[in-house]
Amino acid sequence: MARKKKEQKAEDKRLQEYELVYIVSPEITDEGLETRVNGMSQFITGKDGVIDGVDKWGKKKLAYPIKHFVEGNYVLTKFKMSPARCKELEANLRISEDIIRHLLIKAGS
Repeated sequence: MARKKKEQKAEDKRLQEYELVYIVSPEITDEGLETRVNGMSQFITGKDGVIDGVDKWGKKKLAYPIKHFVEGNYVLTKFKMSPARCKELEANLRISEDIIRHLLIKAGS
């Protein structure tokens, strides 16, 4: 039983590669967008994650309305983080009012 707990802790400390795409409300200003992107990067690094890159795709038209918006600011963030910390990240994304949609996927194999 103790061996399984040790293996699980070691597995949680191992960093996995992730890609996060999120859509920020079009009503937010350019300064507000920068603040949101920096805040997300700080959240990831604060949870012992490592940012590999942030790519802002700009304002794009949505395929269908989401929360009454027809366009949004797309941001792609590539990072490494322990799998246990990703649940906290997803919870943070869900409660954020500025982020209207997000997709977090495990990159690689």
